[in-house]
Amino acid sequence: MNTDIKHILPNDFAPASRVWIYQSNRPFSEREAEEIEEQLHQFAVQWNSHGVPVKGWGRLLFDQVIVLMADETTSEVSGCSTDSSVRIIKSIEKQYSVNLFDRLLLGFLVKDKLQLLPMNQVGYALEKGFITTDTLYLNNTVLTKQELEDHWLVPLKESWLMAKLAKTA
Repeated sequence: MNTDIKHILPNDFAPASRVWIYQSNRPFSEREAEEIEEQLHQFAVQWNSHGVPVKGWGRLLFDQVIVLMADETTSEVSGCSTDSSVRIIKSIEKQYSVNLFDRLLLGFLVKDKLQLLPMNQVGYALEKGFITTDTLYLNNTVLTKQELEDHWLVPLKESWLMAKLAKTA
């Protein structure tokens, strides 16, 4: 699995471009992925903020993670335009019977596959060797394109989650 996402992201978006990440509780089929990619594309080209076009981008990564991005160098994303992005995500959620808002379901790349673990089972998975401190963790808390490039796929030991696990150990 290629984890270098920089070549996928738009080159013409500012490093401070805002990012929203939605992780599905299951992978999408090839047909579903194609449909979702088309919906994200259509949304991005029609995205507006108070009548002004938003420079937007959307993509499905690892067949399970939707990333939306807005470059605010020409127009800021308002509350209403953020709401419209949430509406498309909720529409996808309903259309494909998935959960895209469960922030307690955490993603890890294990044996070249995205694996999900409930937050309360991460310590157990670590203890039993299902994951290690070197396992790549999907840090879906990133907020900008720069953070997405540099801090989205990080070894567990370098994540905020490891600090949280150390406190509960």
